[in-house]
Formats: sequence, structure tokens, C-alpha cells
Amino acid sequence: MLLTRKRRMPAPLSWLAGLVLSCSLVGVGHAQSLEPEHEIRRLMLATEEAVSAERWSEAGEYLNRLQVMKGEKPAEYLYYRGRAMLQAKHFNEARSALEGYVSRVGADGKHYQQSLKLITDIEKQSKANARALVEGNVVVKEPVAVIEPAGEEGLASLRKLYLAKTDREALTIHLNALLDANGWRKDKTVVRLDRPADIQYRVTINDSELTVQQVRREIDGTLVRKTSPLPVYGVNPQPRWDCEAVVGACWIYDPRDGSRLFQLAHNPAKVSEIARTLGRLIRNLQQGSAGN
Repeated sequence: MLLTRKRRMPAPLSWLAGLVLSCSLVGVGHAQSLEPEHEIRRLMLATEEAVSAERWSEAGEYLNRLQVMKGEKPAEYLYYRGRAMLQAKHFNEARSALEGYVSRVGADGKHYQQSLKLITDIEKQSKANARALVEGNVVVKEPVAVIEPAGEEGLASLRKLYLAKTDREALTIHLNALLDANGWRKDKTVVRLDRPADIQYRVTINDSELTVQQVRREIDGTLVRKTSPLPVYGVNPQPRWDCEAVVGACWIYDPRDGSRLFQLAHNPAKVSEIARTLGRLIRNLQQGSAGN
């Protein structure tokens, strides 16, 4: 009977196979550990390709990875983020990103003209959504911050805190204090208490409507003041708001048409309180003299 012996791989060949496997694993490791500047560039190229092919889910994945990476990202990151957010119908975030792109590149930017057109389209759509929401014709699916009704205990505390005679007076003082502390600044690295914010607001009551004054500090230090009325009757006393970390700002939206009413520092907790206080004041004015 002929016996067949099982051949074994010679030791040198086994060692060589292990070396090839080790080298393959090392190669994979190097592919996943590019320096940040090269990884950002790689993901930007992948994002550009995905957006051009309208593969929005894929583009969103790359953009999310870029968002958490340290290191400076090219201005085109904001453009592609705006495109992806617009496709997802997150109009506020899309507008913020596109405006950030325009601010960084100016008129010489590759996507400057297209960004301006998209911003205009977003503005039209936002106003249409706001009108439809007021008329009750449609449910807007964009995330909306819900403002809870004010309780009597909270109003009593505010009157006591500010030594105010009425709820209306207390709410107005509190709103202006919050606005003063959360103005928007171009330089977000250092906040100096002795230097006012670049954009500030003050709200006053004129008869039965609010008056909003915006004070904008220009580069040369001059102040530009703009005052506009805000009638309260027939408007939703639950102002919408949102924040965008990419551009370092939060916004509270005009309850009449969905346009931007306040541009504030990126502090969601404080902006939520500002929106809630504004809503309480609007509701108070809607109640007429009984709200005093």
C-alpha cells in the first residue's frame, strides 16, 4: 500500500507569507493615517465628486467627517455643505454655509455667482414656508425650536429681579439684558467686556408694537443704526431659532415672514432663552392692557 505524506510548507516560505501579510496590514494602516492637511484634501475631492454626481448621501458622509476634523478647511467646504443642506431642505443651515462661503471668497470665488443664486432661492422658499405656516396650508418639516408658554411664577421672579412694576416691563428689561450679553462678534477668540459686540440689538415698546434697533459696528469703528417696527398682532408668538457652528452664529427669525431678525453669538442655550423671552413679550402685547 502506497502511503501519501502531507507536505508542509518550508519554514522560509511560511516566514515570507507572514511578512507579506504584515506588510499588507501596515499598508492599510498608513492609508488610514494621512496627515490632517492631506486627509482634508482627500475628503474634499471625494465630496466634490459626490456633489457633482448628486450622490447626496455620500456627500453628507464626507462632509460630516470633514466637520469634526481639526485643521483649516478650504472655503469650498462651506459651498458643498450648503448644497448638501439645501438638498436635505435644511434651509437655514444651507443659507448660513453659503453666506459663509461668499464672505470668505468674495466675488472672485469659483462658486460665487451660484452661491448668490442659491441664497436667493432659499430666501424665497423660507418666506413661502413662513406664509404657508401662518395660513395653515402646510406643515414645515424644518427643525423648529418650541417655545413653552410662560408661567406666572417665572414672571413674578422677573418682576422681583428687575424691580419692575409690570410683566411687560420685566420682560423687556430681561430681553435687552440677554441681547446685550449675546451680541455677535467677528473675533470669537477673545471676548473683551470693555468692547461692545459688532452687532447688537435693543427692543423697545411703542404703543402696542415692538421696535427693534440694530447697531452694527463697521471695520473703521463707526456705528450704523437701523430701526424697524415689529407689529405683534396676527403673528406666531413662538419665534423660530437655530444655530450654525460652521459660521459661529445663531439666528432668531421674524415671526411674520421667516427672515432673520437677530444675528447672535453661537450660544444655543442663551439664544433659546432669548427666543423664549421674545415670545413671552409678544404674547403679553397681544393680550393688550390685560397683559400689563
